[in-house]
Amino acid sequence: MLTAVRVALVHDWLTGRRGGERVLEQLAAMHPQADLYTLVHVPGSTFDAIERLRIRASPLSRLPGAARHYRKLLPLMPRAIERFRLEGYDLVVSTSHAFAKGVRVAPGTPHLCYCFTPIRYVWDQADAYLGRGLRRALAAPLVAYLRRWDVRTSAPDRVTRVVAISHGVAQRVRRCWNRSADVIHPGVDTERIRPRSGAPEDFYLLVGGFVPYKREDVALRAFASLDRPLLVAGDGPTRAPLEAAAPAGVRFLGRVSDAELADLYARCRALVYPQDEDFGIVAVEAQAAGRPVIAFGRGGASETVVPLDDPGGRAPTGLWFEPQTPEALARAVRRFEKEEAAFDAAAIRRHAEGFSNARFRRAMAAAIAATAASQHPFP
Repeated sequence: MLTAVRVALVHDWLTGRRGGERVLEQLAAMHPQADLYTLVHVPGSTFDAIERLRIRASPLSRLPGAARHYRKLLPLMPRAIERFRLEGYDLVVSTSHAFAKGVRVAPGTPHLCYCFTPIRYVWDQADAYLGRGLRRALAAPLVAYLRRWDVRTSAPDRVTRVVAISHGVAQRVRRCWNRSADVIHPGVDTERIRPRSGAPEDFYLLVGGFVPYKREDVALRAFASLDRPLLVAGDGPTRAPLEAAAPAGVRFLGRVSDAELADLYARCRALVYPQDEDFGIVAVEAQAAGRPVIAFGRGGASETVVPLDDPGGRAPTGLWFEPQTPEALARAVRRFEKEEAAFDAAAIRRHAEGFSNARFRRAMAAAIAATAASQHPFP
């Protein structure tokens, strides 16, 4: 870990306890004296280690309704992040899935961007967020502007080094930004989440973020045909209509505490994971509890979930399904039940330990030190 340096951390927004905030929590523990810059901060909404930092929020955070409707402020965010002037720092580390990496840093200050993804709202997930037809046509000028801004602010004169959360994101960084990126998978709290003794209970678990790309709808429609119990933890913008249309046998739990979620992981028969994630901490957390994951076989799950019939001969930790449809997921659940005996909780747990927080901190400390010592941008 770097010592005797003044560090600035930059994060898109602080409004909850999602995967990005779990990464930031680890960086806050590594740099407890850092200043933290963000677009919107809802005090008390995130982890204690983050809240203890000196947090400097943009003026957007003071707008009426910003705490709940910050996503509607997207057109204002590029200007807001660039209004920060990060001077007097030895190092800047941004954790960015949208705008954080666009912060201006003083000339010569090393800036490492830990990239969750280039802006998903305007690249790969534009259709999911903006729809098609008239709405998409009206949004076309904004999408074009944000794409240009995203590319410009990822250039080597703004970002010294890019580290991606997965190989899939590294490929996206190359395609969107024409930058190379190292890969360091996020850490998972494998000490907090552990298996329990005895057989699992007879329910499947879905942990929802309830934004379009999470595809909770795929799981709900699959379980409408399966007649199996499904518990749904989490909250978000699309929860209400999905809950209203949910089939019998599906129970929504809303937001749960970390302890309650760890207990759900340990008790479930398997985690249902229908989304294409950039990495997907939830899938690794379930494996830390020794439980298999029934995952859409693209994105982060293809790097974190070992499927049945793995070509490398590794012990399976779940199974993949394709395409991303309710029918394919339902078939995967039925296959899982036929081959459930092939999954060993201890082997699944050992696999998850390879994504520990300790491993993440070691890898990030090395990347940060190399960036700070470099006199030239990384390609």
